[in-house]
Amino acid sequence: MIKFRKQKSKKHKGLEKNTLPTGRQVLNNKIMATKNKKMKMMTLDQLKDRDIGEIGTPERDKYEFDLRMELLGEMIKSVRKERNLTQEQLGELIGVQKSQISKLERSTKNVTIETILKVFKALKANVKFSVEMNESEFKVA
Repeated sequence: MIKFRKQKSKKHKGLEKNTLPTGRQVLNNKIMATKNKKMKMMTLDQLKDRDIGEIGTPERDKYEFDLRMELLGEMIKSVRKERNLTQEQLGELIGVQKSQISKLERSTKNVTIETILKVFKALKANVKFSVEMNESEFKVA
């Protein structure tokens, strides 16, 4: 809620007008409100559990996947720049268009592992994948 303060107008002596509170007043009001409430400390994992969902829920799995893809895109971009390559040059090295490299760097999710491996091979970077098996039963048909 925005509270107005009365202020005398300099142009019209004696007249009052409604004005918005200053940024400092808004900040001070928020600080005072925060001080009046007891703040609960939470870890990052607790915040993620509360706001995204607990580990194993579809929402949390999607979040973790999107985060990994974002990090992978940032790694590709970082290594490409370290090697002084443009997106177009990297694309030529692996046989794809510049737009595909751009999508990789922006964390597009519909990328094959084969393409990712080609990119890192062209960048002369080692890639290690780890696979974790859940304790659930695994059957081969």
